[in-house]
Amino acid sequence: MTIGDATVMVPVHNAPAFESPYLIERPGTNGKSRIKRDGVDIGEISFPLRPRFYDLATADGIPYSKIAVLHGRDVLATTVLQTCIRYQSRTKTCQFCSIGQSLAAKRTIERKTPAQLAEVAKAAVELDGVKHMVMTTGTPPSSDRGAAILAESAAAVKAAVDLPIQAQCEPPDDDSWYQRLKDSGVDALGLHLEAVTPEIRAEIMPGKAQVSLEKYYQAFAAAVPVFGRGQVSTYILAGLGDTREAILETSEKLITLGVYPFVVPFVPIAGTPLESHPTPTADFMRGILEPLSMMLRKAQLLSGDIKAGCGKCGACSALSSYERRAMA
Repeated sequence: MTIGDATVMVPVHNAPAFESPYLIERPGTNGKSRIKRDGVDIGEISFPLRPRFYDLATADGIPYSKIAVLHGRDVLATTVLQTCIRYQSRTKTCQFCSIGQSLAAKRTIERKTPAQLAEVAKAAVELDGVKHMVMTTGTPPSSDRGAAILAESAAAVKAAVDLPIQAQCEPPDDDSWYQRLKDSGVDALGLHLEAVTPEIRAEIMPGKAQVSLEKYYQAFAAAVPVFGRGQVSTYILAGLGDTREAILETSEKLITLGVYPFVVPFVPIAGTPLESHPTPTADFMRGILEPLSMMLRKAQLLSGDIKAGCGKCGACSALSSYERRAMA
């Protein structure tokens, strides 16, 4: 939803949402609505209207919305491979991940082909003014950890439409994949830590934790010279158990490397092992985002300079709003 000039992701289909003091009226046909707190009207918000490309389907009858979806206000997002080696076993899966749920519910398809992604991306730009694209993937059982799938997909999209792309995967074993991704048309890269301390990583994502923090830092050091400062980012989910100090210490190290630390409040998803895990408090998030925004400002590493991806969109975190406040 859009509040003022900021579009934000607000979870509504989980337990914490039922405890919220806020109530939103059913939006009108223009997407606008009123928001109330404890019965008091406090302002107007708007919802993105249904994208026009959702009404289309491929020649073989697959709805475009099962290939890629609208995120934020102007971002096209897709999970190219909707299966993951980490998800096959509950002893290895990331405890917050729901990659298999949308597939089981038939809201998506398992493997999006490069041609399908190019077709949908072109339509999303032409019909709905999409400005950039996020391509993520489940991790396949190969040493490139999804980089090959992302590279061929990005090349197809770029051949069809001029659209900035962020690719997201685990660090491949061979660092040469970063240049190959760049050459395929990927503009920005996401290598996501999620948690920053070894103990929390082992508890929350036992399979992914087998890729060590040292490997991630090696990957960051190899990827930044290829994509540029600020064009490599990492997701950090605040609220999984990492302390404020650990997140800020890690963020400072990342910023020194030229990596943008996109710190996001953890949102529990129904049906996952962490569906009842508490969300972080506003004070906890403020205690991270306020100093982090100052660090980013000092390093001139800002979300507005990212070419594509989650950090540029910013809907899942208030970090970009803190950045603008730090600049004022």
